[in-house]
Amino acid sequence: MDIRKVKKLIELLEESGVSEIEIKEGEESVRISRHPSGVMHAFAAPPVYAAPSAAVAAGAAAGAAAGAAAASGPGAASPAHSPDSAVTAPMVGTFYSAPAPGAKPFVEIGTEVKPGDVLCIIEAMKMMNQIESDKAGRVVSVLAKNGDPVEFGQTLFIIE
Repeated sequence: MDIRKVKKLIELLEESGVSEIEIKEGEESVRISRHPSGVMHAFAAPPVYAAPSAAVAAGAAAGAAAGAAAASGPGAASPAHSPDSAVTAPMVGTFYSAPAPGAKPFVEIGTEVKPGDVLCIIEAMKMMNQIESDKAGRVVSVLAKNGDPVEFGQTLFIIE
């Protein structure tokens, strides 16, 4: 599928009141959603388009692994929270604590959350991805600031 067609579909989606569109051309398909559910949808594309994304993801994963290895080296302090209580970034992007500039944050320290509650938005490649809680509990720490770049696997929230 031609990238110009995908861009045109995005423009049509933005101009219309439609919240989601899916187009199939032979074995290739693309799905574009105005309000992502926190899960990134992939589409079949020629390797020319997939290769840069894969390289970026591999580089980010390697960087995260290197950072984790450095943090666990000699003299590193053990984390004060269990891995089960941490909510991590599922992708590289920009962290937003609220749905719009000047709006009230989705959650703050002390907010009670349940699975499916929106915690934040991560903007990746001009797509706003809502990050939802996968556990119930109380937010005890918010580790990212509004507008900060975040890495894949970076801890964003602690929920107990």
